[in-house]
Amino acid sequence: MQPDDGYRMLVRNVRDYAIFMLDPAGHIISWNAGAERIKGYTEDEIIGKHFSVFYPAEDSDKPARELREAIANGRLEDEGWRVRKDGTRFWANVVITALFDDNGELRGFGKVTRDMTERHHAEEALRASEERFRLVVQGVRDYGIFMLDPTGHIISWNAGAERIKGYTEDEIIGKHFSVFYPAEDAGKPERELREAIANGRLEDEGWRVRKDGTRFWANVVITALFDDNGELRGFGKVTRDMTERRIAEQALLERRRLLSHFVEAQELERRRIAWDVHDDSIQAMVAVGMRLQLLAGRLPDEQRPVMAQLEETVRASVSRLRNLVVHLRPTAIDEHGLVPALTGYLRDAVEGWGLGANLSADLAVEPPTATAITIFRICQEALSNVRKHAGATRVDIALTSTDGGTLTEVRDDGRGFPDPATGHPNRHFGLIEMRERAETAGGWWSVDSVPDEGTTVRFWLPNALAEVEGGA
Repeated sequence: MQPDDGYRMLVRNVRDYAIFMLDPAGHIISWNAGAERIKGYTEDEIIGKHFSVFYPAEDSDKPARELREAIANGRLEDEGWRVRKDGTRFWANVVITALFDDNGELRGFGKVTRDMTERHHAEEALRASEERFRLVVQGVRDYGIFMLDPTGHIISWNAGAERIKGYTEDEIIGKHFSVFYPAEDAGKPERELREAIANGRLEDEGWRVRKDGTRFWANVVITALFDDNGELRGFGKVTRDMTERRIAEQALLERRRLLSHFVEAQELERRRIAWDVHDDSIQAMVAVGMRLQLLAGRLPDEQRPVMAQLEETVRASVSRLRNLVVHLRPTAIDEHGLVPALTGYLRDAVEGWGLGANLSADLAVEPPTATAITIFRICQEALSNVRKHAGATRVDIALTSTDGGTLTEVRDDGRGFPDPATGHPNRHFGLIEMRERAETAGGWWSVDSVPDEGTTVRFWLPNALAEVEGGA
């Protein structure tokens, strides 16, 4: 077999490419298996026809232009829609080569066509996806999203960046992103880029500067962008204006700081009153009781019952004063913590009311003092309501660490009530006081009650007060 015969056999049997010849006027004079597979015509059907049959109607002048260009430049490469025998379209990559003999005379054209429809659809889908992504990025107004080149100069800009930073795209493109940093952070931009390169990304919060010189508190994420070869191509930068959140956080922090001071001042006053009652009033009443006992031994028998009543009155007063001291200042919180203080209160006070009582605690950390005192006070109020209004036989308290704070539940088995708003007025006042205490401390409070089944008071206080105490 001659070499020419081998080439001819190779061309005729290739199926991935349509390879055929045109005469100088553009009529088809050869056809291979790939051409039949791609275009749908058999050799007998297509030989002698002009190759313009493969072009859609809107490209009627394109075949002649392409032949002229192939003659002028030796070859032409093009991509576009072509038409199969059945009328369906496919996206084709086409190379037309002008064929000249040794005398420079045009003998015809070689035409190689490949069906690139799948690749074209994939590229179009990618292009559409990129366009949608670009539109999303460009249209986002809550985030400043832009690109930096490897040296930190801005190469793209979105609507959110313009809204947050005040620069238009024309004003900022090409400038170094360090223009957003206050003077005291002069070395920070370069440090952040180095860290982003080293770790892939960087997240930071701090003051940034708008075009008009005003400052805003920004959350910033810088992502280093590397190509498939590991070469740094630039950085993606996402900025969000967190000024309002920071103001709210600062206000909350100040509120909690004031609460901490308020609780501390209130407890100091309670402690002073408790000491005064213990060291003055109770001691005076005890002394009166002792004198009454001495006096009773000197009185006639008929006067002793009256003296006994006076002694009992004094003892009852001393007992009430001591209960008042315990109520005023839970000293066990300072000495041992919240759980021992509540346990002692249940033992010394609640069980004395004839109620069964139990405390369960699952605390990961001890609540800070201000929080512990607030929990203790709300529990006291809840237990006082149980004693006065519930008609209960027992009460259970549960303490749990959750969500960065302490969840407390006070459950009784009493008569309950249908609606806190329509309950006993004194009870209603107590509920309001508990809610205000919890919410003032930055927490929440709720009550759930079912008639004849009991009542559950739940409240949660944050342990963040510890930070306030430390910073006060």
